[in-house]
Amino acid sequence: MAKALTKSQLAAAIAEQAELPKKKAAEILEILAALAYKHAKNTFTLPGLGKLVLVNRKARIGRNPATGAEIKIPAKKVVKFRVAKAAKEAILGTK
Repeated sequence: MAKALTKSQLAAAIAEQAELPKKKAAEILEILAALAYKHAKNTFTLPGLGKLVLVNRKARIGRNPATGAEIKIPAKKVVKFRVAKAAKEAILGTK
C-alpha cells in the first residue's frame, strides 16, 4: 500500500496542476482547512469528495474487554466524514 501524501507533497501537486507557486497552493490548503473547521457544525461539503457532518451520539452501555464489567458511555458529539458517491465510484469502480 502506498504512503499517504504529505501536506507539502499535496501543495506541490496542486501548484503544478494549477500553475501556481507552491506557497500559494499551501495557503489555499490552510484556508480550506480553516473553512472546514469553522463550518463543520452546519456540514461542510467538498464537492466531489464528501462532507463533514456533526453527529450526536446517544449514551450507551459498553463493556470493559479486560474485566467484562459494564460501563456507561456518555452521550457526545462526533465529527464524521461522509464520502460522496462520485468519490466512491472513482476509487472503487462501479459494480
